Amino acid sequence: MSFEDKSILCCDCGTMFTFTTTEQEYFQSRGYTNDPKRCQSCRSIKQSQRNGSGNYNSNRPMFAAICSECGKDTRVPFEPRDGRPVYCSECYSKIKVSR
Repeated sequence: MSFEDKSILCCDCGTMFTFTTTEQEYFQSRGYTNDPKRCQSCRSIKQSQRNGSGNYNSNRPMFAAICSECGKDTRVPFEPRDGRPVYCSECYSKIKVSR
């Protein structure tokens, strides 16, 4: 089956995110039949709330930002400042591992 990147509107934060071909292949391999409704940041928040591990951050405000690495819209738990890079969860994980 051939996949193409899809742009999807997050039902929680309202930002557009890309459902990549790699993610689509992963979803298919897991037997998921529906596209995600939430961006990666909101999925992570939702998962932590389900697992009960996000309790201390549950009242923390989230701020809209654009990832400095890939350019995707994302939400972060701090107010972005000019001149400082901001990363989506996916890019932050990659950068954190490479350090």
